Amino acid sequence: MCQSLVIIPTYNESENISSLILKIFEEIPKIHILVVDDNSPDKTYEIVEKLSKNFKHKLFVEIRSNKNGLGEAYKHGFKWALTKSYEYIFQMDADFSHDPIELSKMMNHLEDNYDLVVGSRYIDGINVVNWPLNRILLSVIAAYYVRLITCMPINDPTAGFVGYRKKVLQSINIDRIRSIGYAFQIEMKYISWRQKFKLKEHPIIFKNRVKGVSKMGSKIIFEAILAVPLLRLRRFFL
Repeated sequence: MCQSLVIIPTYNESENISSLILKIFEEIPKIHILVVDDNSPDKTYEIVEKLSKNFKHKLFVEIRSNKNGLGEAYKHGFKWALTKSYEYIFQMDADFSHDPIELSKMMNHLEDNYDLVVGSRYIDGINVVNWPLNRILLSVIAAYYVRLITCMPINDPTAGFVGYRKKVLQSINIDRIRSIGYAFQIEMKYISWRQKFKLKEHPIIFKNRVKGVSKMGSKIIFEAILAVPLLRLRRFFL
């Protein structure tokens, strides 16, 4: 069985999903892909289902009944992955902000005995393309805020391009993670760090989406602001 899986959560990503899947398979032909779709009105899942006929036993789709947030979609994907015994599990966005060419490099870090690898925008300066200035400032300030409160030694704690060894996800009580969006990304990294897993940041260039509509909103940002201090108070959870 293939050792590696990429989980891609989708909601109204019909303009991007086919090209992204083909690009991932072009970069790593043996990798498997799971799309977790929140019943997209634009029928993103139908595109994946049709494409899966050309990639039998390599491309899968799970359709959830409602749009319950990024965190819930990833939790669904993680549970699915653990039942299939993948050794390396990646998460990435569907909008091409995360370049599939970085997957093999990030996989190398996991194979070199790192437990979690983060595709980081902020190792060498600010590697973000075509974001408006206010979005860049928000992201940079959020990263600094998280590091200040949690003392977590990660330059890009809100990053969504992440690879895990199976044992990391097995050690986490996924059902007790309630965060979505930015806060979900932070919480997963924080728990992994607190459990003494070996973390690695890999530099990437983050590109703003060209097609489709961003799902980022004020509710997700506000949730992250409130959630970070609570992480320090929930050590019993770890």
